[in-house]
Amino acid sequence: MDTFKTVLNIAQKQQESLSLGFVALFTAGGEQIFSSVVFKCPCSDWNFSYGMVFLLVPALALLVLGYSLSNRTWKLFTGICLRKSRFRCKNLCGFWVVLFQITTKAMVAPVSWIAVALLNGNYFECAMTGVNITVFNNHLCLGKHQQCAAELPLFPCKGGTVPSADKDAVLSILRAESQILGWLLIASILVSSLLLACVSRCNSPVSYLQLRFWKSYAQQECTLLETFSEGHARELAQRNLKSFFQAQPPEPITTPSNQAWQKISNFYRFSTRDHYYSMLHQYVDNCLGHREEELKRALSIQSDGPDASTPGVLDFVDGGRML
Repeated sequence: MDTFKTVLNIAQKQQESLSLGFVALFTAGGEQIFSSVVFKCPCSDWNFSYGMVFLLVPALALLVLGYSLSNRTWKLFTGICLRKSRFRCKNLCGFWVVLFQITTKAMVAPVSWIAVALLNGNYFECAMTGVNITVFNNHLCLGKHQQCAAELPLFPCKGGTVPSADKDAVLSILRAESQILGWLLIASILVSSLLLACVSRCNSPVSYLQLRFWKSYAQQECTLLETFSEGHARELAQRNLKSFFQAQPPEPITTPSNQAWQKISNFYRFSTRDHYYSMLHQYVDNCLGHREEELKRALSIQSDGPDASTPGVLDFVDGGRML
């Protein structure tokens, strides 16, 4: 168990691009195993439905899993129904911006699945031989045996009366089309990712070296917050159990208030006027760093929802760890 935690901690400290690369790699490997072990084209009228289900439904499942494993997803939705300011235009814009950022990372696994599946060609072959569109079928069977269009669903299983050469020619066309779509999808995703990264870096409010320091701080804060939380929770639990079993008054232990937890759980808002690396940093300086008479005024600062003005290059501040 300790070895597993050590490996997990090392993986969490890697660069984000490397982590996304591992996600794509494992998804691609899983698709290959899934295609060779589970997938069996029915070679009937169910070809199209069967092929599209294997192509798209696992991708949808991976997308849902990507949302579920994102710390930012639950940070965004926890308590959103009770926020009084949730219908403000600024907060709604911020909500959609953050959701878009979450989606771009959650899309890595499903897009990898679809791209590898298209390069493999099995799902596409099965699905397209079940398409009941005359123009498309005539396109595939141009110059082939007269029963080619009628027996298309049987081609993935090598059945029917059509000569094997014609079957192989049709399947080769479908495989080529599938691979072309796969490479076009990969190219479009790579170009889009590069453009988004360039745009976010061009709008970075801090320099390259400070951004690296900021990321290091965010990782350290996340790790230490988990350590402090576990230690404080253990101390509080031990205090309560000791008081219960010994029938003694509990020893005084200070824990953060609900308002304090709410403030450090809000999404980070960048401001050129202040210099904070996280909501915890802002809370400590603004609230706990004030004098007693200024504490009430500092606590009145509201941060009820995500802010669209935060640059995309700083989205790692709210990333935390995968749940």
